[in-house]
Amino acid sequence: MKTTGQLVVLGSINADHILNLDRFPASGETLTGRHYQVAFGGKGANQAVAAGRSGADIAFIACVGDDEVGARVRHQLQQDRVDVASVSVAAGEATGVALIFVNDAGENVIGIHAGANGRLSPQRVEAERERISMARALLMQLESPPESVLAAARIARRYGVLTVLNPAPASALPDELLALVDIITPNETEAETLTGVAVKDDASAAQAAAILHKKGIPTVLITLGRRGVWMSENGKGQRIAGFAVKAVDTIAAGDTFNGALLTAILENKSLPDAIRFAHAAAAIAVTRQGAQPSVPWREEIDAFLAKQR
Repeated sequence: MKTTGQLVVLGSINADHILNLDRFPASGETLTGRHYQVAFGGKGANQAVAAGRSGADIAFIACVGDDEVGARVRHQLQQDRVDVASVSVAAGEATGVALIFVNDAGENVIGIHAGANGRLSPQRVEAERERISMARALLMQLESPPESVLAAARIARRYGVLTVLNPAPASALPDELLALVDIITPNETEAETLTGVAVKDDASAAQAAAILHKKGIPTVLITLGRRGVWMSENGKGQRIAGFAVKAVDTIAAGDTFNGALLTAILENKSLPDAIRFAHAAAAIAVTRQGAQPSVPWREEIDAFLAKQR
């Protein structure tokens, strides 16, 4: 099933170098890993792939380096049903890189070299004005230059395009940008960075959501890991529980959630049903290793949900 109306994702592309360890090393400590792999990632690309595989009609605005990795990434994105016409090649630049440790609990720590992602300038965004203006929704994260995220949000607002921001990695954001966002999807850490409220339970999630509503954001979805999502629409909140699975690797859980969420929203599902669909996609992803290799296809999500009834 294809969504009616195009989704545009604006964001980052990385080559992920992933090492599995029993535990994270202490300062100055060297540990021997159990499994090493290189896989394609980056929050923007992960979310684009999640949307493409789950059935969205999706175009991706991003930059890769003029290297072999960049060419391979573009080819793989096409296999994942992503329109790469707006994935630019940045001359003289390397494709972005992420160095990732994953521990036995499936938790991860990540270091990033932006590379070509830093070349996604406001000028490149402006060159995609028509593509953004013709879409029904725009999905962004914070691994791209902040001024470019703001430029895209301004275009989307001018043309009445639904603007969704996954404010990751955690970063303070200007009120001007927040006021242009229709749906924001922080995790607990990102919500605390934006609001100063430590999100520990439903009450504190509601408190953080209220602050984001005051900044002009109508819909706040705070992801709570295994506890699900705190959904707040114009101040009315409830927690939508997730699905219990044994996590192997949580690298792409949030990205899978966001990409699948937009697919469901553009299929005109109710917001609770869209969240449930996104929960299912993320639940499948955490049972697999890697970022994009873990992202499920639509048939898998539908089959998972069918078993929950």
